[in-house]
Amino acid sequence: MATTNSSKDHKQLHVAMFPWLAFGHIIPFLELSKSIAQKGHKVSFLSTTRNIQRLPTLPPHLSPFINLVKLTLPHVHELSPNAESTMDVSNDDIPYLKTAFDGLQPEVTQFLEKESPDWIIYDFAPYWLPPIAARLGISRAFFLMVNAWFVAFMGASPQDLIDNSDYRKTVEDFLTPPKWVPFSTKICYRKHEASWMVGNTSVNASGVSDAYRSGMVLKGSDCIFIRQCYEFEPQWLTLLEKLHHLPVVPVGLMPPETPTNVGDEKDDAWITPKKWLDGQPKGLVVYVALGSEVMVSKTELCELALGLELSGLPFFWALRKPAGFTGSNSTGELPDGFLERTRDRGLVWTSWVPQLQILRHESVGGFLTHCGWSSVVEGLMFGHPLIMLPFLVDQGLNARALVEKQVGIEVPRSEEDGSFTKESVSRSIRSVVVDDEGKMYKANAMELRRIFGNMELQEKYIDDFVDYLEKKRDRS
Repeated sequence: MATTNSSKDHKQLHVAMFPWLAFGHIIPFLELSKSIAQKGHKVSFLSTTRNIQRLPTLPPHLSPFINLVKLTLPHVHELSPNAESTMDVSNDDIPYLKTAFDGLQPEVTQFLEKESPDWIIYDFAPYWLPPIAARLGISRAFFLMVNAWFVAFMGASPQDLIDNSDYRKTVEDFLTPPKWVPFSTKICYRKHEASWMVGNTSVNASGVSDAYRSGMVLKGSDCIFIRQCYEFEPQWLTLLEKLHHLPVVPVGLMPPETPTNVGDEKDDAWITPKKWLDGQPKGLVVYVALGSEVMVSKTELCELALGLELSGLPFFWALRKPAGFTGSNSTGELPDGFLERTRDRGLVWTSWVPQLQILRHESVGGFLTHCGWSSVVEGLMFGHPLIMLPFLVDQGLNARALVEKQVGIEVPRSEEDGSFTKESVSRSIRSVVVDDEGKMYKANAMELRRIFGNMELQEKYIDDFVDYLEKKRDRS
């Protein structure tokens, strides 16, 4: 994609980007930054020193437009000195990471005062930032890289999240769609997931709740930018705009460009997977990847492994150590003899994996995913039906929505504790990949490919998004 210089009718914008300290947030923010830079505008990308150092290399033609601003994360004694993202800590320590993040306020304020960007685009966490930017006359936007149904599910207004006075406080409150959703839907939480939502509304070790953070961010923003498009889910986007009385501007689904190769430094990592995939039957391999944030218990890991074995299908399992994992190598937690019993039809890969290359390979016939939105986008851009195994935050809601779209099935879990079995994993895999009902899931997934994989459509959303940035600045 060639760089487009900014229009002669518009001077160059300066947009500051400030994501939360999780790479599931940082990378979408960086991709959006690249899209802004692609149009000839200047971007200042703010994060901590170690996170900046871990970013992928910027394309040479965009690097002059993107300034990577290194911030010094204040030390919090509950965290190790090198802990600067959620991938460096356990789930229990994330509130302390938020405490450290809040300590960035003086440095961020100093940057805004000195640089005076036209826009600041931020995440859910810096509840203190919108008033500072407003005082400085900087346009403010909340970038939501998850779905409209997640924020719409949280509350009927920003004040709901801030006050939390007459709010859902029990697990049961989250087991049905909220009363403010005016259309029929089955999107809601399961009992084992809802405890997270209850915790989300409670004050944590950082001194405030996540709901309060989100509410203050929404209350202080001029608009919401969201990784979504009207062709896929119009009614939730419309509802979000109505609930929060803010313009909701979709930036598109942001499907990644599929590389023709994976770069010299990663070529060796692709040789073995490609050779293995080339030797597998077309459309029968189950690709398994649960992301870098999901903390899977040993019991869950064993049931998943035994379910893959029981399915009888070939599989490629990208098994990475999850965030905060300090135990032995991940394969050491697998059932005894599993690797030996499945070596003829399964590959367990514990290092970096070129996910896009794998998903576009003709041998892949289904994607077993945790339903993180980035993974869903990547799976559906290649038209793969989904075997869904959600764990936390928005993943369960994503799974319910995709089940409604009939692009796959969710692995059944116990209603009480959320446990799943090898039998439920095996049945789900076979239903999607080889059974007759799988034909419907594959057809529907291929139909959605016309949206998720339509680069021209998604680029139009980026054009409209940047146009919004320009016009809003021009009015200010």
